[in-house]
Amino acid sequence: MIPDTKSNWLGTLRHDVPASLVVFLVAVPLSLGIAMASGAPLAAGLIAAVVGGIVAGSLGGSAVQVSGPAAGLSLVVVDLVQTYGWRATCMITLLAGVVQLLLGVFKAARAALAVSPAVIHGMLAAVGVIIALAQLHVVLGGSSQRSAVANLIELPGQIADLHGHKVAVGILTISVLALWTRMPKQVRAVPAPLVALLVAAVTAWAFGWDVTRVDLSDSVVSWAFPVLPQGDWHMVVAAVLLVALLAGCESLLCCVAVEGQHAGRRADLDQELTGQGVANMVSGALGGLPVAGVIVRSTTNVQAGARTRWSAILHGVWVLVFAIGFGWTIKLIPLEALAALLVFIGVQMVNLGHIKKVHGHGEVPVYVVTMLAVILLGLAEGVLAGLALAALLALRRLTWVTVAKRQGHDGRVHVTISGSLTFLGVPRLTRELRAIASGAAVDLDLNIDFMDNAAFEAIHSWRLDHERMGGTVEIDELHDEWYSLAASGARMFPVKSPPKAPDRWWLPWAHRHRLPALPDTAGEECRLTAGAREFHRRTAPLVRPIFTELARKQQPSHLFITCADSRIVPSLITASGPGDLFTVRNIGNLVPRRGSEPHDDSVVAAIEYATQVLGVHTITVCGHSGCGAMAGVLSAGVQAGSLPGLRRWLRHGNHSLARFIETEGDRLHSGALDVLCRVNVQQQLENLRTYRKVDEQVRAGKLALVGLFFDIGAARVHIVPPLRPTFSALGEERGSQSEDGRTMSA
Repeated sequence: MIPDTKSNWLGTLRHDVPASLVVFLVAVPLSLGIAMASGAPLAAGLIAAVVGGIVAGSLGGSAVQVSGPAAGLSLVVVDLVQTYGWRATCMITLLAGVVQLLLGVFKAARAALAVSPAVIHGMLAAVGVIIALAQLHVVLGGSSQRSAVANLIELPGQIADLHGHKVAVGILTISVLALWTRMPKQVRAVPAPLVALLVAAVTAWAFGWDVTRVDLSDSVVSWAFPVLPQGDWHMVVAAVLLVALLAGCESLLCCVAVEGQHAGRRADLDQELTGQGVANMVSGALGGLPVAGVIVRSTTNVQAGARTRWSAILHGVWVLVFAIGFGWTIKLIPLEALAALLVFIGVQMVNLGHIKKVHGHGEVPVYVVTMLAVILLGLAEGVLAGLALAALLALRRLTWVTVAKRQGHDGRVHVTISGSLTFLGVPRLTRELRAIASGAAVDLDLNIDFMDNAAFEAIHSWRLDHERMGGTVEIDELHDEWYSLAASGARMFPVKSPPKAPDRWWLPWAHRHRLPALPDTAGEECRLTAGAREFHRRTAPLVRPIFTELARKQQPSHLFITCADSRIVPSLITASGPGDLFTVRNIGNLVPRRGSEPHDDSVVAAIEYATQVLGVHTITVCGHSGCGAMAGVLSAGVQAGSLPGLRRWLRHGNHSLARFIETEGDRLHSGALDVLCRVNVQQQLENLRTYRKVDEQVRAGKLALVGLFFDIGAARVHIVPPLRPTFSALGEERGSQSEDGRTMSA
């Protein structure tokens, strides 16, 4: 299929061009501010913005992500500039791009996502604090110190020695940034950073304030090729890897975050990392800052309506046009205004939303330790400290053991051990088990996904000691048979077991491994006894509060009449629970008509009690496929053979047979039995109406009659409409009519 080129260009003009202009207006002031915070030439920020837009935008794997200089890397860059100089820092950026390119080529992008977000968010928050503290000195008319601690110590003295005009410009800039978020939506379409710098520049020029102007003497004209850093090559390699990994992680996390904000093509993370690598190579070669995906610009791009990568590319073009044709206007911006913008950005990097997210996963310690370590020790040290703590917490979670004990009503002690049983959990495990009284009958449930030899020895030794003292121990493994395999001497593999389908209560006995296999001579009463014991151990503690409430009174809402067939489980096919259904089961789910022969009061008694005492709102008759009773009716009682009671009972199905012959004729086909089963449901609903009280309640709209047909082979329930429509049948028309035209799918 040939793409519609005209349509693509119209979409770009309509959506991407306006979005690119909005992002451009955000990118220029932010790029200048980040370059200032990084201790780099201001032109380096614009170069990185141009390269991030054009190169990363063209080659990256995301359609809407916008790349450029990132505030999160400023702390690394300022340290590199002070250590190696600017030209050597550009070479480190170039080499970091090579590393990113190789990682992208070898499909390593997904590995970067293994870094805990708490570490990334903590690092960015720390960088924000450091930037804010450093630039606050500039806003106050002074100069920033080398470390965050020094900036904090010197802050009181800086506040005491205020510089009037410079402080006024800074306060004015921050005020505009803060108030702009409260403006109407149409006004906020103009980016706040641009407005703040314009207001600050115009005000300082109009009133003739004594402020520091931006110096562009280090423009692109003075470009020189990057040089190799001088010094210990181990430290240089570490710096290259640090820039590559930090920029890559920030880009990939930003890419993942922005994916959920647009409905376009999904991102290719490996291609994105490759594009970032090429962009950093170009940016380093041209004398620009390191490039990374930036969440502020990317979010702005999506919100502005961008659809394709053309928005990011064009934003880079606009930055280039601005730098070449209107770069002189930057000289009008007060340096204190840029510093105030950085203070505002730094404060925003301490994101409360991120703190809430990591709190929900119990990773606040990782966030706090990373942030404090970056502030006090440095970026690399802080990130390593955060990663180490995150690894320790993950190890703790993986090896954490919980031991729950409770005393049953039967005097037995029920113990549940959950988690991964390793040598790290043996001390606690042993302490909890040895606290059980000697001679007690113990039910020990192992809900574990791994057990090493130390844990097995601890449990096995305790079991032998407990049984030696007169107690009993019954061990039940819920997840996998780690203990029984170890006890039998089978080979154990040191890997966690894949999850197995648990033994649900609704599975047949033959499908559950927890109930012991019994010989044929043991008698089925042993199976029932084992099942009752299983109920006492597993289910009774969960449902006891419900049954305690139901013990006082039953209030079912449905009378459910169904077949005695062992394959029909009413609570299963209706997803009902204790107290919901008042159930009557008989051969063929038959309802004897009023005054019919042979006389039977059992079903009638249940109907009277349900409708007049319990006050049920619905009576449901449920038939099923392959019903043996209907097969007997269809054979005119021949299949009942020498069972006189069954033959007499099946006479109540003669009306169903007559209705079947009336609709189907006397021919029999392969689906005749199931058709009769469905017709029988309709006939039993009619039989219910032969009882005056039932018919009156149905006519008054107080009682609904519902027919169901359970297809055993398909495990599917169908609604069978009654022959005479009632108010309850109105909602059934939403179902889909089946092939025979008589049933509607539930």
